[in-house]
Amino acid sequence: MEILRDSKSAKDDPKTTRPQAVFRRVLLKLGGESLAARDGGFGIDQKALENIAFDIQEAKALGVEIAIVIGGGNIFRGATASDLGMERVAADYMGMLATVINALALQHALESVNISTRVQTALEIHELAEPYIRRKAIRHLEKGRVVIFAAGTGNPYFTTDTAASLRAMEVEAQVIFKATKVDGIFSSDPMKDKKAVKFDQLSYLDVLKMGLKVMDSTSVSLCMDNKMPMVIFNVRQRGSIRKVLLGEKLGTTVGFADD
Repeated sequence: MEILRDSKSAKDDPKTTRPQAVFRRVLLKLGGESLAARDGGFGIDQKALENIAFDIQEAKALGVEIAIVIGGGNIFRGATASDLGMERVAADYMGMLATVINALALQHALESVNISTRVQTALEIHELAEPYIRRKAIRHLEKGRVVIFAAGTGNPYFTTDTAASLRAMEVEAQVIFKATKVDGIFSSDPMKDKKAVKFDQLSYLDVLKMGLKVMDSTSVSLCMDNKMPMVIFNVRQRGSIRKVLLGEKLGTTVGFADD
């Protein structure tokens, strides 16, 4: 399976002193849990936030355009609240607001390391962020700014995974990076099952047929229909974003199997 990459590489230009990324524009999906402490707590951990900011700074140094979709599970998860008896639509909107909190925290962390950043939300909160406008988001990326998309799709019943797939198509990203707390996709939860087997490469149909919980089925189907590849890797490993950008075999690649 081949995934879309830029044609130029460091080998193509012997005068290049900076390593060349294999992707020009990426959509990074960050779960809210990536902003929490490693012990699985809730809230925002300053050290986790700083580590992600430094990793994105390293990635930006390669000249890559980065858009981010952020989750809110470290603060509030709508589906979980619904399971506990809360009305689902209200719970989902509360979850969207949690993603806005995370987006603003991440924006502050990125700007503290001199990365120009814009937050766009699917819900209009003019005092805090820009409303999502596709053409404006693309223009920000072209100017070298990181764009953080918050509030999911702005609709209840849709996850931030689906928002990541949708925004990736809209801003013409070449790949989705799904940053998780494990080293890729496994046959079962590696945190609970020591016999879990890691997959290096899967097709979208594999993910759907095997019921692997890497992203929800709507998100996976959207990627499959639009031939959008994904790379799933452990964001807790420092430098992982840069390594994947440079083409290192890290985590699990999801796309179409070779014919």
